[in-house]
Amino acid sequence: MQTPKTAQCSETLRSVRIQVTTLGDLLLTAADRYPDSPALILPGERMSYGQLAANALRRARSLQALGIGPHDHVGLLLPTSFEFVEMLFAIALCGAVAVPMNARYRHNELAYVIENGDLVAVFTTDRIAEQVNFVERLTNALPELREVEDPRRLSLAAAPHLRNLVLLGESRPQGFLGHSEFEDLAGQSSEELVHESRLRVRLRDVALMLYTSGTTSNPKGCLLSHEAMVRNSIALGRHRYALTHDDVFWSPLPMFHIAAILPLCAIFDVGGVYATMTYFDAGKALHMLENERVTATYPCFVTIMSDLIHHPDFSKTDLSRVKLMNSNFAVQPPAIAKAMLEAIPDALYVGTFGMTETAGTVTTSRLEDPLEERIGRLGRPLPGLEVRIVDPESGAEVPTGSRGEVLVRGYSTLEGYYKDPQKTAQGLDAHGWFHTGDIGSLDEAGTIMFHGRVKDMLKV
Repeated sequence: MQTPKTAQCSETLRSVRIQVTTLGDLLLTAADRYPDSPALILPGERMSYGQLAANALRRARSLQALGIGPHDHVGLLLPTSFEFVEMLFAIALCGAVAVPMNARYRHNELAYVIENGDLVAVFTTDRIAEQVNFVERLTNALPELREVEDPRRLSLAAAPHLRNLVLLGESRPQGFLGHSEFEDLAGQSSEELVHESRLRVRLRDVALMLYTSGTTSNPKGCLLSHEAMVRNSIALGRHRYALTHDDVFWSPLPMFHIAAILPLCAIFDVGGVYATMTYFDAGKALHMLENERVTATYPCFVTIMSDLIHHPDFSKTDLSRVKLMNSNFAVQPPAIAKAMLEAIPDALYVGTFGMTETAGTVTTSRLEDPLEERIGRLGRPLPGLEVRIVDPESGAEVPTGSRGEVLVRGYSTLEGYYKDPQKTAQGLDAHGWFHTGDIGSLDEAGTIMFHGRVKDMLKV
């Protein structure tokens, strides 16, 4: 079998060192190095690494007092917020598994994820986000909540593993444990116990379970290890994008999305700033890009890019500090690329291919690649990852330039789909290749292009 073209990565491989840690230690290491530096920025708010680490440790104490331990599944039904990030890392510090839940799920989808994912607790808020009332949706998902007398010990037939619904807010609806009660639990545990749990976590332990969108069936719980998430973030941020402590990395995507968690971890690795928004608003985004002196951006999707360039403030916004943009112009309408190239001519635009099952990015452009390649293709594999293009029926590798199914192998692939050995076997073969279901092609230079999904492929 031919060696895949993509085996040739952009980095000088002899200089790349494998450095990986757990999700919890990623934050603590950044706080050790840069305690007073800003870690998170939301419009009008900011939090330092020291504050974030202290808050995550305190919340981890409350989690342990609530009875949450290693490998327990904990749901996060929260908008993008400081609380989301604090809880994400608090769960990791306990050795538990964070399950970010799509904030747009309807009540029946929430019920499915809670039951299918064996969630022992769900954290949510009474804050209305984008016209969504999470308390109302959870109550409709779990009607038995209306009869609950003690929210500290839930016992629901529809969700037998669920012990607690915790509300990070001011109200106290039926069946929910209040915010102050959860905070007070920290006094029943100690930071020493948190560190004992933290130090027992293995790199291949599952850190995240992200449910992938189910267009024709129920969503699948994708299991991602600490190594997959953290190592991929390091490969992307430090080795491919050359991010540093001085960078401000902006992503408007919701925190339950892999394309938000990945840049968050990438910038935390170097102690830089992650800038984001509770919800995307083009005018507020442009204000943030200018006033927070953003240097790297992750808008990714056509709707976001289109809203930015068509906003009346776009031409008046100083974007000169932006040096890097994950723009994916190769799969965007030409007008978007033209507008961005004219507005920020000195930025390095890169294309990216990835998915939830690979902890985000698989391929992305090199900074030194020519402009035509960076805006016309979707890059090369990150160091340590392999890509093949095969005939979806025979499994044989197709010639250069031909279309076929994209296969990925390496440290970042999922551990499997939760409680679904059949779909796991379909996705992961005996040789460690993940069958993405995407149609792609490789050129002579080893760069990839996305062409759609295998189910839409026609044999001519």
